[in-house]
Amino acid sequence: MCRWMAWHGQSVPLEELLFKTKHGLVDQSLHSRMGAETTNGDGFGMGWYGRGPTPGVYRSIQPAWGDPNLRHLAGHIESPLFMAHVRATSGTAVQETNCHPFVHDRWMFVHNGLINDFHMVRRDLMIGLDAPAFAAIEGSTDSELIFHLALARGLADDPVPALEATIRHIEETQRENGVEPALQTSIGVSDGRQLWAVRYSSEGRSRTLFSSADVEALRRLHPDYSRLQLLRDGDRVVVSEPFADLPGAWHEIPESTALVVDTDGGLETHPFMSKSP
Repeated sequence: MCRWMAWHGQSVPLEELLFKTKHGLVDQSLHSRMGAETTNGDGFGMGWYGRGPTPGVYRSIQPAWGDPNLRHLAGHIESPLFMAHVRATSGTAVQETNCHPFVHDRWMFVHNGLINDFHMVRRDLMIGLDAPAFAAIEGSTDSELIFHLALARGLADDPVPALEATIRHIEETQRENGVEPALQTSIGVSDGRQLWAVRYSSEGRSRTLFSSADVEALRRLHPDYSRLQLLRDGDRVVVSEPFADLPGAWHEIPESTALVVDTDGGLETHPFMSKSP
C-alpha cells in the first residue's frame, strides 16, 4: 500500500535513515515485511525542513531503489525534521503529482492507506472545498484530498481535531454512498517544529505504525550497537514498519491513536476518533 517514515531530532543526513539503516525505507520499497505489498515501486518522495520557512521537497515516479538522484541528494542534505514515502498505488496514476509528501505553506503530509471506492465519493468530497483549495490539488489521489480537507478543517491550528473532523466527514460521505468500511489510514504531518502521526481505520484493522523507544532505553538495551550511541536525547523516528531488528527498540502505535512529538522530542499519545462530533 505504501511505507513512510519521519525523523525528528538532531540534524542528520537523510541517507542515514533512507539507505544506511538496516531495513531502512529504501530497502522497504523492495522488501516490505508488513505492508499490503512487498514492493512499493510506484514513486517516492522526501520532504525536509532547513533554512527556509517552508519545506524542501523532492519527488519522482522512479522506484526509490533505482533513482541515482535520490542517493546523491540524501548524502548531501541534512535536516532535524524530515519525512519520506515510498508509494504503491491503490489505483490512481503513477505520476509525480501523486507522490508524497504533499506540502502547503509550512505543512507537510504523508499517508498510507486508502478511501475505499474512492471513485464513488471523490466528487462529493471535493465539492466541500473552497475555490483556492480545489485549485491547489494537483494530483488524483485520495491522500492529497485528505490533506486539503484537513487544512480546511483547521489543521494549521490544531492538527488532531482537524484530522478527526476530516475522517468523520469522509466516513459520513462513504455511508451516504453505501460504502462501508470507509477507509484505512496512517498519517504523518508536520509544521517543521512538531510531528503528528495517526493510526486509524473504520474497521479497526489499521496499517502498521511504530515509534522508536527513548534514546536512553535504546542505549541500555543495545550497548554494543554503535549507531545507537550516536543518538541524542529527544531523537525520534516514526515508521510504517521497524528498521533494524532490535528487540525493544520499537513501540507499536495502538489502533485509533494520535501520537505527538513535541519540539524537544517528548512523546504523547491520545485517543483518536473517540468522541462523537
